[in-house]
Amino acid sequence: MQRSKKEYAVLAGKGMLMGAADAVPGVSGGTVAFITGIYEELIHSLKQCGPEALKVLFTQGIAACWRHINGTFLLTLVGGILFSLLTLARVVLYLLDQYPVLLWSFFFGLILASTWSVMRHTGRFGWNVAAVFVLGTLLALQVTSMTPGVADPGYMMIFVSGMVAICAMILPGISGSFILLLLGMYAPVLMALKAFQLDFIAVFVLGCVIGLLSFSRVLSWAFAHYRVLTLSLLGGFMLGSLNRVWPWKYTLSYSINRQGEEVPIQQKNILPDTFHALTGQDPMTLVAVGLMVLGVILVLVLDRR
Repeated sequence: MQRSKKEYAVLAGKGMLMGAADAVPGVSGGTVAFITGIYEELIHSLKQCGPEALKVLFTQGIAACWRHINGTFLLTLVGGILFSLLTLARVVLYLLDQYPVLLWSFFFGLILASTWSVMRHTGRFGWNVAAVFVLGTLLALQVTSMTPGVADPGYMMIFVSGMVAICAMILPGISGSFILLLLGMYAPVLMALKAFQLDFIAVFVLGCVIGLLSFSRVLSWAFAHYRVLTLSLLGGFMLGSLNRVWPWKYTLSYSINRQGEEVPIQQKNILPDTFHALTGQDPMTLVAVGLMVLGVILVLVLDRR
């Protein structure tokens, strides 16, 4: 697919949004990819990066191989994601620390409207679509209700974490960051990125690459043969993930990280009034609802593509 320089700049911006979303435990970069209209192209392009690409490389040359894998698209998108993880993600993490209710509210609106957007693209509704949608919702609810663990970040664990997390990152509604939290690897990965621990990063990236190339083939096959049911499952994932991004939470238990800081382990979703009564903090209900509406409007505008 040919794009102008302006379109590639927009694509890089979409990658930056995906990277910022993936930095937040509970929000999926795959959701952003779907909202912005590049999800299926992304999955297909990743699927092309397999043995066939090597065959094209050795028989037809570098240029043909680059076209085969939609290389400029992938390079631009990945560049935006990496740039965001190293820069913009820090802003998002700061907002998550200082204004969690407001940030979660915005993402709640985004994901809620995205659920409608995904189901609208199925084009039809029936018992099979409804059943798969409910299955996806229940699976996401189960995953987002699990209690995060604490892991020993050995090389094998780092590699497996990369494989599993990257698969979640490209699924709308399933957060790769939250999967890392469940595995007890969220803090170690962020620390490694911040400190540029090259051995840690190399093993993690290797796991990501292998997981991504493998799982993208599964998703590409699912879209090719069962597009409506695949969209229904992804819509269910999104709806179920709202459990994780509900703005008002009460922490039931904490863990202590390596810096001696308290990290929430188990949280309960509560209403704004209950949040104020239990924490003494302003729930900022009106502003939060306004940000939810803003998130919904943003998706509706993007969905007019």
